[in-house]
Amino acid sequence: MENRKKVAFYTLGCKLNFSETSTIARNFNDEGFDRVDFEEIADIYVINTCSVTENADKQFKQVVRKAMKLNEKAFVAAVGCYAQLKPEELAAVDGVDLVLGATEKFKITDYIHDLSKNDMGEVHSCEIAEADFYVGSYSIGDRTRAFLKVQDGCDYKCTYCTIPLARGISRSDALENVLKNAKEISAQNIREIVLTGVNIGDYGKGEFGNKKHEHTFLDLVQALDKVEGIERLRISSIEPNLLKNETIEFVSKSRTFVPHFHIPLQSGSNDILKLMKRRYLREVYTDRVSKIREVMPHACIGVDVIVGFPGETDEHFLETYHFLNELDISYLHVFTYSERDNTEAVDMEGVVPSNVRAKRSKMLRGLSVKKRRAFYESQLGTNRTVLFESENKEGYIHGFTENYVKVKTPWNPELVNTLQEINLTKIDEDGSVRLEFLNKLAEV
Repeated sequence: MENRKKVAFYTLGCKLNFSETSTIARNFNDEGFDRVDFEEIADIYVINTCSVTENADKQFKQVVRKAMKLNEKAFVAAVGCYAQLKPEELAAVDGVDLVLGATEKFKITDYIHDLSKNDMGEVHSCEIAEADFYVGSYSIGDRTRAFLKVQDGCDYKCTYCTIPLARGISRSDALENVLKNAKEISAQNIREIVLTGVNIGDYGKGEFGNKKHEHTFLDLVQALDKVEGIERLRISSIEPNLLKNETIEFVSKSRTFVPHFHIPLQSGSNDILKLMKRRYLREVYTDRVSKIREVMPHACIGVDVIVGFPGETDEHFLETYHFLNELDISYLHVFTYSERDNTEAVDMEGVVPSNVRAKRSKMLRGLSVKKRRAFYESQLGTNRTVLFESENKEGYIHGFTENYVKVKTPWNPELVNTLQEINLTKIDEDGSVRLEFLNKLAEV
């Protein structure tokens, strides 16, 4: 057993990447490798890359350096979106031995029979049109919730985005396979499953990009709600034009789906939405928020927004700011626009200076703090269910309620990965919420 090679993983980017890293890790396990933490000495380091922001590109080089410090003879492989978009660039990074594109990443164990270091990274990539097949994935064993991939790729042509170039056309897992994976996850005593993909509201397009929808996203949600053993299901980011009223109504009455939606807006200005080639105007967004509030007043609603897009004037930005300020939402994920090669936006006029982008980002981050605080205050005094996580942070255990309020209570290992009925009592200095247990047995 001492001859077993060790492999470590580092994931940059989104929940979808986490689900795929976990699946790749299981493949290594099947091939006789032992998985170790990235901070440990390993024979192979696999880095799952992201291309959404400029920062992710810089992070990649830092992660490679970290691996080389741990073991300068280790074999370093890069997979993921950045590996598909700029394989030669990654291959040139000192220490990188192998770069695998979109069609190759799940076959990584086929490429690592020789673990000797290369002078230059070896590249196996494809034309993205070849990425027309689907590989199901889910994360397990990494945390108290699992990320279940249901869809991949995107047919949208947003002018700032490289994801269609990195992941290919929209395609979905078969409903039977999603349900099989969900049952496998629930059998591992995992309490919460987060549905993930590139554009999950587009669920149903066939394995080979077949435009005929075998099932809709609503069919998927309804089927998953019936799977025994799953206690919580959470929908990750979903486009406003694809989040239908029927789905919102179903979630409001669901056995397992929680009242939490994350809906990308990107801009509160219709002029900018058109430049971005988004498939809705802000009025549609207002309708979705109103519908959620009508049937789930206590729901948490998160928003993605981009600042500094080419052509965004001060007036456009203020339009976005005031729109979000007046909207009954719970928090923001703020992205500062960064130029990406091979996108339409990179050639657009009206480039916003970086200092202005930074100022706008800061303003919206401040608004997000205000929105989250107001949402948490609205939940004080209510009874909720919390899923506790596994980390001891400075003597406290944290968790999230079904409607995504972050709570804390003094560390108690017996609470890890349990669902507890609680009452939300007060907001702490760090922004999380203190609680009282409704079930006194939980205070053992």
